[in-house]
Amino acid sequence: MKKIFTASVLIISSIFLNGQVLNKKSEPFNSVSDKIFSYSPNSIIIEGYLGEKINLVIGQRVKAQDVNHLVEPFRYKNETRLWQSEFWGKWIQSAIAAYDYNRDPEILIIIKKAVSDLLATQMPSGYIGNYSDSAQLQQWDIWGRKYTMLGLLAYYDLTGDKEALKASRRLADHLLSQVGPGKTNIVKTGNYRGMPSSSILEPMVYLYRRTGDKKYLDFAKYIVEQWETPDGPKLISSALAGIPVSERFPHPSTWWSYENGQKAYEMMSCYDGLLELYRITGEPGYLKAVEMAVSDIIESEINIAGSGTAFECFYKGAKYQTEPTYHTMETCVTMTWMKLCFSLLRLTGNPMYADQIEKSTYNALMASVKYDGSQIAKYSPLGGVRHAGEEQCGMHINCCNANGPRAFMMLPQFAVMGAQNEIFINMYGQNESVIPISQKNKVVIDQISDYPVSDKIEININPDKPESFTIAFRIPSWSETTIITVNGIEEPGTTAGTYKKITRVWNNADKVVLRMDLKGRLVTLNGQQAIVRGPVVLARDARFGDGFIYESAVVKEKNGRVDLLPSLKNPANVWMSFTAPLVLGTDLEGEYRNPKQVNFCDFASAGNTWGEDSRYKVWIPQTLNVMKTDYKSY
Repeated sequence: MKKIFTASVLIISSIFLNGQVLNKKSEPFNSVSDKIFSYSPNSIIIEGYLGEKINLVIGQRVKAQDVNHLVEPFRYKNETRLWQSEFWGKWIQSAIAAYDYNRDPEILIIIKKAVSDLLATQMPSGYIGNYSDSAQLQQWDIWGRKYTMLGLLAYYDLTGDKEALKASRRLADHLLSQVGPGKTNIVKTGNYRGMPSSSILEPMVYLYRRTGDKKYLDFAKYIVEQWETPDGPKLISSALAGIPVSERFPHPSTWWSYENGQKAYEMMSCYDGLLELYRITGEPGYLKAVEMAVSDIIESEINIAGSGTAFECFYKGAKYQTEPTYHTMETCVTMTWMKLCFSLLRLTGNPMYADQIEKSTYNALMASVKYDGSQIAKYSPLGGVRHAGEEQCGMHINCCNANGPRAFMMLPQFAVMGAQNEIFINMYGQNESVIPISQKNKVVIDQISDYPVSDKIEININPDKPESFTIAFRIPSWSETTIITVNGIEEPGTTAGTYKKITRVWNNADKVVLRMDLKGRLVTLNGQQAIVRGPVVLARDARFGDGFIYESAVVKEKNGRVDLLPSLKNPANVWMSFTAPLVLGTDLEGEYRNPKQVNFCDFASAGNTWGEDSRYKVWIPQTLNVMKTDYKSY
């Protein structure tokens, strides 16, 4: 692997605080510290297949964006109901994260012009948006202001440009003049029980951290108080009472309306903001509410591919995922789910959230990208044909094309993380990171692997000088048997769903080898079957030309395990493919009783031509056999 890092780059991009090496964006005013933190994104380079996808998204969906097109709506204050003003803020956060990752000077030039052009649209009142005076606070107006604030604050963090911070404060102050005690109630603005508007909680907390101005913290607390009023979305009380996210309000008579309280993306955005407020206040009920809501989402909503929702709302999707459903797995939902899990991972250090991010990454997220990177799908269902989402708001873009890159750009911050004298390896594959252990020592961690194609991960540990520290290796919950060796000697006590922490004096050229349990696993639900290999869901794809992909079958298994063989067919733009033994159809006479080796590919590759030629299917109908006593067990 090409060595691209230097000590000087690393020191510039990190600071030391109380013996810990922190990301340069570490915040003051927190009363609760994260248990694990991110290093600067440019401390790692992700290669291999995942790295190629990240670079493709940067090139095709970040650098290639017509930014003037995103700024244009802000120049005309005549909107009354649409959400054009979210696109700039979503895109620029991806662009800033991309520059943080690869330090491409061309991206920085694009970013600076994008900010300059946007700031030129700010009104004397401080307002930045595209709504008319009479329509302000309605529909998606405050939601758009949220994304503008997030973008401006990210730019301030990147450059230290005080004009961006000043503009963000003016924007916030204008909102405070309109909304708050004695003014308009924030949960009565917009749709979905006020959740889109009140998700501005997150940048309000960020603004407080960067200015120390208590009025922003007070406004953040006000937002949370309004959630529990009669008109509010009850985000805290419902979670603490254990009410599922899909059952907090009656089924709406009009879906896209104020009465719909199950809107997933906006609800999770509010919970993300609540975690930021928790970091400031330390109020334990905030963290508990989010953890309980997320636990319900994992159990009731997240499907086999690491996403969920239908028509962008929670609907008990884990239970109903086997049924063909309109508009499932919105990419904005996938991104926000990953972001929420990432925040909880940092706060708690619980590897359960890392497992969720890995599952979403290799399945729902990567499936959303067309093979050439030109588009990010709005929806990535578990079967059918993928295609581009419609253009929205009279513009040549939609919410998911703007938002999807943010999830990809989160991965460098997630892959390798840290704590006091500890390094956490969350993501395996072909990558290299340079991690500061102390002010006088750093370690190069070089991973050599095509995981999750193969089960072997070789990790070379190269500190500048020998030093004692801990490396925590994530052992995925699905890997029943994981073997770890250090310099050829096996480490005992590896448990699925935990971090295996190894503390020792690490020397240059130490080698750790992990072998994951990548045996095929059969998942059954509602009379349907699916095959999973490691973190990767498999799917039938019409490109293999081996029969009707919707045909019923029985997947041959033993104790829940499926013997997978390398496929002899390799359609273009397919990452990994295998064959599995299936008894096809409803006839058991003659040759039909014998298993056939049927081709499967990874879910992300399935359907990635976005045409009928790659029609695909994850869930396989299980042929009923009434000779078995449990034939109706599902």
